Amino acid sequence: MTRQVRTGLLVVGLLGFGALLVAALLAAPPSGRESHPYGDAASQISVQRQNTPNVISSINFDQRGFDTLGEEFLLFASVLGAIVLLRPTPGDKQVEVSDAPEPLDAVRALGVLLLPVVVLVGFYVVATGHLSIGGGFQGGVILATGIHLLFLAGDYKALRRVRPLPLVDVDDVVGAFGYIVVGLVGVAMGGAFLQNTLPLGTFNTLFSAGTVDLLSVAIGIEVGSGMILLLGEFLEQALGSQSSASSSGAGT
Repeated sequence: MTRQVRTGLLVVGLLGFGALLVAALLAAPPSGRESHPYGDAASQISVQRQNTPNVISSINFDQRGFDTLGEEFLLFASVLGAIVLLRPTPGDKQVEVSDAPEPLDAVRALGVLLLPVVVLVGFYVVATGHLSIGGGFQGGVILATGIHLLFLAGDYKALRRVRPLPLVDVDDVVGAFGYIVVGLVGVAMGGAFLQNTLPLGTFNTLFSAGTVDLLSVAIGIEVGSGMILLLGEFLEQALGSQSSASSSGAGT
């Protein structure tokens, strides 16, 4: 295929996409109106039928569970692609990764003190995403951020011990496919895939909302593991490059 043909196909595709976008915007209801039938219906279904105080979690993990499944595997595929690109090839020279740069004493102390607090908040946000603001996406990012406070504290060796990347690889897969397993519960109980068929429990308690909380936890595992893998691979490459440069400088 020549360059002119590829350019022509690109132009045609962009024109078609632009036409569909304009048509969708023209057909959309006006913004700022007083009536919000979708929002009202989603809120009513969340509270009255699913025992889920957090309407956003109800929408993400029940009413539009298929959309969230697609978003999860988009992140999974993105992390997998980044890892494949960042990992060394068989012909690359293996370099011992150096430790993190030496931080200020205040930064070291703050990182050590905040690490357990941030990790605990991350677990809380994941576990109670069906009750209050938060959920698996937000909690997973908080968990990954909290663990990497060890890097800011200047102890990269300790960070490598608490988050071994091969084990995090497994956790990422467990979180991604755990969402599918929870979805299959609906099929096993005579319903549809991702249908909320588990007991709803008591409103506004931890063990309630059926599969909503389970799906939020699966997302939290996948997002947290994915972010840890991304940050870990970037740090391994960056610090390994520094070690290689230092070794070359010492050799000369």
